[in-house]
Amino acid sequence: MRLIRLGAEPSAIGADVRAALTAWGAGTGVLGGVALLGVQPPDCPVPLDAIVVLPKGVLVIVGVDLPDPGVKLEAPLGGQWTIDGWPLVSQDGSPNPATEAVAAATAVAQRIQAMRAEPLPVSTVVAVGPFVSQVVQPTNDLNRGVRVLHPKPSTLLSAARELATSTVPCTADHAMKLLAILQTTGTPPESRTLLSEGFSEVSDLAAETTMLIPQAHLRQAIGRKRLPGKLTWPYLAAGALLALVLVVWLVAALPGDDKPADATPAPSSAQPTTVVVDGTAFVPKEMKKDQDCKTQAFGDVKAWLTANDCGVLLRATYETTVQGKQATVLVADMDVYDAPSAKALHSVVVLPGSGGVHGLDGKPLENAAFANNVKGSHVTLAFAVWEGGAGDPSLDPIAKQALRLPVSR
Repeated sequence: MRLIRLGAEPSAIGADVRAALTAWGAGTGVLGGVALLGVQPPDCPVPLDAIVVLPKGVLVIVGVDLPDPGVKLEAPLGGQWTIDGWPLVSQDGSPNPATEAVAAATAVAQRIQAMRAEPLPVSTVVAVGPFVSQVVQPTNDLNRGVRVLHPKPSTLLSAARELATSTVPCTADHAMKLLAILQTTGTPPESRTLLSEGFSEVSDLAAETTMLIPQAHLRQAIGRKRLPGKLTWPYLAAGALLALVLVVWLVAALPGDDKPADATPAPSSAQPTTVVVDGTAFVPKEMKKDQDCKTQAFGDVKAWLTANDCGVLLRATYETTVQGKQATVLVADMDVYDAPSAKALHSVVVLPGSGGVHGLDGKPLENAAFANNVKGSHVTLAFAVWEGGAGDPSLDPIAKQALRLPVSR
């Protein structure tokens, strides 16, 4: 576990939280992951004692200082808390202090969703102190992913193992982006450090088909070969029978005209918020996905993409303000199936005057500062230009920072 202290803990019990996380030690000997201490992400209503980013989940830890130590705390989320049989009332008069903690965790989850970061389960831990020997929670609250506990290395570890249950571990690259959108200052750890904390190097396509960086040997098979063969009558008959069963099932399952098919209102899309990289705030504007990479490229880059395979092109635009001036940023990520192909494309990209990728308006960003990198089967390009089209070397650091911005929906 790597600890990054961004500010003071807002509660007295926060010191115990920090001590418990520190006791786990660096690396994956106990659990791994990264803890942001004393952090308040944008749009979060209160400062948090910690956000723990694990390879398989995110824990939002909110400290609650009780008036006195106790033996038994009964802590239902929707009802009155009692300590040793006496009702506990928070300073604002609410029957329990967990409401604020759950709201904070919800805000963190919404920010992760809005910024299109790696989808990980976000759970709530309410750390109570100065001391409680036993905490009683209803089963329904436990199933909601909320734990109320006195923070010790053992209790926090048990909660983390129960709550961080994603079937697809978060990659180091995605962890960097996730940490960048949760902290408002400082720089996320490097990929090498995150790998040592248990984050994976590549994603597993077999576990989740929507991942952006699947295993290379699986991706090479996409769209390159068609399996020959003939359909025989037994297969056709079986297919026809299956189709008939499906039609009958649909007729029986679909609702009649007198009932709506789905009475649940569609959830409103979360509004994008700021991404902070090395202290620079980037506001997302548009994101786009294209399967035909070459039509969105120009110059030698387009020629290379015409002659070689490219799986998908992801582009995103951002705005940022530098020394009072507004700049536009374009980030483009090309997945070219395997690492050798990515290195070959990158060798073209780095050459002066070799072209690049169009903006979302179909035109290149002229006079833009330019940065690029290659990682696995991905080649990422970043362009930064002042509002109005001017450019100068002062935008070079902005372009380099933009390489770490999310580009996917």
